[in-house]
Amino acid sequence: MLELTPAVILAALASGAIVGVFLGTFGGGGSVLAAPLLLYFVGVTDPHIAIGTSAAAVAAIALFSLLGHWRGGAVKWPCASVFAASGFVGSLAGSTIAKQIDGSQLLLAFSVAMAVIAVSMFRKPRSAGNPDVQLSPTMVLRLAPLGLAVGMAAGFFGIGGGFLIVPGLMLATGMTMANATASSLVSVALFGGATSANYALSGMVDGWLVLILLAGGALGGLAGIAIARALKTRVRTARFGFAAMILVVAVYVAWNAVGAMAVTAA
Repeated sequence: MLELTPAVILAALASGAIVGVFLGTFGGGGSVLAAPLLLYFVGVTDPHIAIGTSAAAVAAIALFSLLGHWRGGAVKWPCASVFAASGFVGSLAGSTIAKQIDGSQLLLAFSVAMAVIAVSMFRKPRSAGNPDVQLSPTMVLRLAPLGLAVGMAAGFFGIGGGFLIVPGLMLATGMTMANATASSLVSVALFGGATSANYALSGMVDGWLVLILLAGGALGGLAGIAIARALKTRVRTARFGFAAMILVVAVYVAWNAVGAMAVTAA
């Protein structure tokens, strides 16, 4: 495991804060930065440990942000619970497969997922919806398979999956984007918890780093909730800027992964 020098601790705190800000603001997307931050900023060398550790931290940070949205009455618990429960199974399957893949190849696939996330965030989100949506049997039939698929992707790539959960909840239930953003954190927390637990069974989670990331993420999550409220009229501009940043990081991760694969092949 990584030696906790003062520089490492400060870098991990800052990384947690960054993830927390974006999770609190957008309900997703921020988790995809966690593993690259651990690898290229904090100094973790094993991609599997970076993904397992980041999944644990993201789950805890999402849970903290969820409490803030819950107090605001924005979480639609019945719909969120069905989506999260089915996705839990998918996240276990996805993370089990990911552990068997070479680290560099996994990072290359991760960079592709990052690029897809970035492109999806450039699309204009739906803002209309029913703020009083109620769970129905028809909704359950839509929510369950969507949750399973998103959970598998989240588990495989070690990400919260909020960028998929938010539109999935809106599509299946017709709820507003604000409700979907808040409700998505239920799944982000559960998927991340399942993924990290699976990695922890193989010794691929750094517990001390998780705690440090969580400390930074708690502060970032509070800031993110405040930012989300302040940016109600400028959400699209903020998402565009964030999406562009993710795209740049995706290119960087891909470059490093291809380089590592070339060295191994030689």
